[in-house]
Parts: sequence; C-alpha cells; structure tokens
Amino acid sequence: MTVFRWIMGVLTAVLAGGSVLCFVLFMAFDINVWLDRARSLRRGAYLAALLWFNTEIWGRVVYTIIHW
Repeated sequence: MTVFRWIMGVLTAVLAGGSVLCFVLFMAFDINVWLDRARSLRRGAYLAALLWFNTEIWGRVVYTIIHW
C-alpha cells in the first residue's frame, strides 16, 4: 500500500499544481481556456484523492474481514 500511497500522492500533487498554474495564467491573461483547464485538472485532483481515500478505507475493511 505504501507504493500506492506515493503514486496517488504524487498524482494528486501534480494535478493540483497544474490546476493552480492554469488558474494563475487565467488571472494573468484573462483567457477562458485556462479556466476550463484549471477546472478539469482540479476535478482530476479530487478524483485521485477520493480514489486513494476509498481504496484505503475499503482495503482496511477487506483486511479486517479476512483476518477476523
């Protein structure tokens, strides 16, 4: 699970960083394409974080059931 945590953490950080960068570019140049990209990357970051969280919770549930 440690490798999975690192992969999901790095993926979430990259997507969140890209979202912030795109939003800053939108604020600087007022081009709506950057806002659309920022929203898309933000959704990807949320997706990655929720996937990690869900996998952690259900992994613990399955582990508990198996080792009861």
